[in-house]
Parts: sequence; structure tokens; C-alpha cells
Amino acid sequence: MAIAKAERLMNLALCLLGTRRPLSKRELRESIEAYLEAGSDDSFNRMFERDKDDLRELGLVIATVENIEGEVGYLARRDSNRLPPITLDAEEAAALGLAAKVWQQARLAGAASGALQKLRAAGLPEDVDPYEAHGALEPRIPVHEAAFEPLMLACRDRRPVLFDYRKASAARPEPRHVEPWALECWRGHWYLAGFDRDRGAERVFRLSRITGRVRSRGTGFTAPVPDVVTVRETVASWAGEIADRSALIRLRSGAGYPLRAKATKVRELGNGWDELEIPYGHGLDAWLVEFGPDVVVLEPAELRADVVDRLRAVAKG
Repeated sequence: MAIAKAERLMNLALCLLGTRRPLSKRELRESIEAYLEAGSDDSFNRMFERDKDDLRELGLVIATVENIEGEVGYLARRDSNRLPPITLDAEEAAALGLAAKVWQQARLAGAASGALQKLRAAGLPEDVDPYEAHGALEPRIPVHEAAFEPLMLACRDRRPVLFDYRKASAARPEPRHVEPWALECWRGHWYLAGFDRDRGAERVFRLSRITGRVRSRGTGFTAPVPDVVTVRETVASWAGEIADRSALIRLRSGAGYPLRAKATKVRELGNGWDELEIPYGHGLDAWLVEFGPDVVVLEPAELRADVVDRLRAVAKG
């Protein structure tokens, strides 16, 4: 069975690499013997989708193209699947090993290990062990959200997705139809940047607020992907990082260390509370809500009202 599958994958890869135009499922089925032997259309479709995903996991870049008649075709362009000669010195190999080590406790551990194996095949020096270099450093990027892996693949393959998303101020999640651009970790949380089709604009989504399953929807993007996707800058602007005023809050002693790090003034009030002056910008109310009963907003009045509204919405949910 393993040999038969490997042969089938090889034949599919050769077909996709050897064509100058996109091949439809029908044409691929007629070209590969194993697909001709599939018992039914459903059996073939399941086999083809699994094989296509397996090839992508192995690193083959497969383009999905829709012709003027609406028929979907597939091809693997040679220029997208050819690596230039790779030469790495010891320091460069160590940097790659350190980057790969970041993912050893996350869901990308297999992909990171596979990438290093491919680099060895492409010329990584045999006497360099990327995992051993700078062994005193133990970087970690936590990936706990179930939405991470399907969104990562959707970003890579340029596939629109549909998911349910609960805003901090909303009692219930709402469906979002998004063209995903990039994922980025910022202050311990993962965010997705992309084009929200329903709102017709760029949006950033926190993965921990995605509920349910991420589903693929259609092929092709309707909006251009920017050359540079500034996830951190966008998140910062929505998290009160770009501030033009100050806010006064009470904070429980021993709590809210991220708020303490941002504070411009701190005064002990006694009875287990401190008074902090922090920068106030757009989105600060959503951030303060995350600290629950450990934070009380003193001023300005509009910030206090916004925090109360968000807490009420959460309580109703």
C-alpha cells in the first residue's frame, strides 16, 4: 500500500510539474492509472484531495486556477518549485536551527524538522548540527489555538476561509469570510491579518476568539495582497498602544503586570490596590476587560463607560 501511494504521488507530481496549463480533475484522472481504477467519483475525489494535501505538505507549491468557464485546474509551476543553490556557513545554519527549535513544542515541529532535512539535502554542511548550536537558548512560541494550523495552510495556499468570531464586546460569535494574508504572534497571542469580504476592508483577528472549525470557501482572492502586512502595528493601534491621552485606573496589588509595564505613574493606595496612570488610545477598553475584577477605571468617564458596556456584554453571553 505504501509503495502504491508513493507511486501515485510521484505520478501526480510529474503531471503537475510537466504541464504548461492547468489540468482539471478530469484530465488528471484520465492521466494517472491509479485514479482510473478508483471505484467511483467520490472515491477518486477523496483520493485526489488527500494526495494534493500530501504533496503540499512535502513542499510542492500547487497553484489552483479557475478558467473563464469556471472549471478549476491545477499545476505546479517550475519556477515556484525550484530552489537556487544553497550555501550556508556555520552561523547561518545555527540561526536556522534556532528558528526551527522555536517550533519543537508547537504544531509545526514536524514541518520544522522536515525543512532542516531538506536543507541538508540541498547542501547544509554535515558537520553542523543546527539543533545543538547555542543550546543554552530555549525559545518557545506557544500554539494552542485549533485555528492556527488550518489558517496557516490557508495563508500559504491563498485560500479564503470562513469562521465564527467573537469580538470582545459581543455576546455571541459572528461568521467572518476572510482572505487570509499572514499570521503573527504578538505578546503571547496569535493574530491573523486578512481581507474581510463582508466588510470590504483589512481586518486583524485574534485566534483565541475564533470559535468552531475554520472552513475553506472557494478559490482565489478578490483583493490584492499587500507587499508588507503590518500585523503588529495594526494590533497595537487597536490595543491602545498608539495613545494620545492618559487614563487613571486602580489595579489590584500583585496583578496586571503588563499594565504596570506601561504605566507612566504608580501610587500605592493601600488595602491591596495601586493607582496607575497609563497611555490611553483606541482599544484600551478591550484590553482592560481582560483583567476582570483586578482593574477599576477611574477616568476618563468615556473609557469607564466603554469597559462597563463590554463587561455587561460578556455577562449576558
